[in-house]
Order: sequence, then structure tokens, then C-alpha cells
Amino acid sequence: MKVTLVSAVALIDVDGRVLLARRPAGKSLAGLWEFPGGKVEPGETPETALIRELKEELGIDTWSSCLAPLTFASHAYPDFHLLMPLFACRRWQGTPQAREGQELAWVRAGKLKDYPMPPADLPLIPVLREWL
Repeated sequence: MKVTLVSAVALIDVDGRVLLARRPAGKSLAGLWEFPGGKVEPGETPETALIRELKEELGIDTWSSCLAPLTFASHAYPDFHLLMPLFACRRWQGTPQAREGQELAWVRAGKLKDYPMPPADLPLIPVLREWL
């Protein structure tokens, strides 16, 4: 089974809320909420991929020094296995904006479970709630 490496981030604002993005129509798992991020391309580190994805998807800049490894997800989907490190980030430049048709929401840690998420993201919620 193919292993797909995806890097994700819990962007945490000054009020302790976490940014979630809703997958737009036409994408797999459309309508579900997820942590921003994306596939790690050949030659990229998870941190480099995340910095690139945040610029492309949300129009914000951050740096490797601001990405703290928090936990990871390992989940078998029917046609691939997802390995997804989740970083925490409290410092970035710019205001997150939906650049790819996704909906954005700032969510308190205790409310994360109220947002339908892909199966791989669900085990990340208790870790994030404990950490925040």
C-alpha cells in the first residue's frame, strides 16, 4: 500500500483558537473540516511543505522555527496509507484568507469535536485539547 506524507498545522491565535479549513466541493472528503496543510512533495521536508502550503492556501508566511511538532496521524484509507505530522504554530505574518475556495473557521479546542473531520484527523483532537 502506498504511503502518502501530508503535513498539517494547528494555527493557534492569541485567544487560543485553532484554524480549521473546510474541504471545497469537488475534492475528496469535500465538506469535512481539517487542519490546513498538504502533501509533502519529493525533496521537501514536512516543515518546508507546510510553509509552502500556508502561503498558497491561506496567504500567510511562517518559518520552520515557528513550527513545533505536536503529534501525528497514521491512518489507512482504502487506497493509500496517510502519515500526517501535525505541527503547532502561534506565529505567522499576514491574515489567513481562503484562497482555494475553502471555508475557514477559528474554533476553540473544546468545540473541535463539533466539526465533522476526515477519519485521520479525529485522533488529533484529544491531543490538541490536552495541549491547549
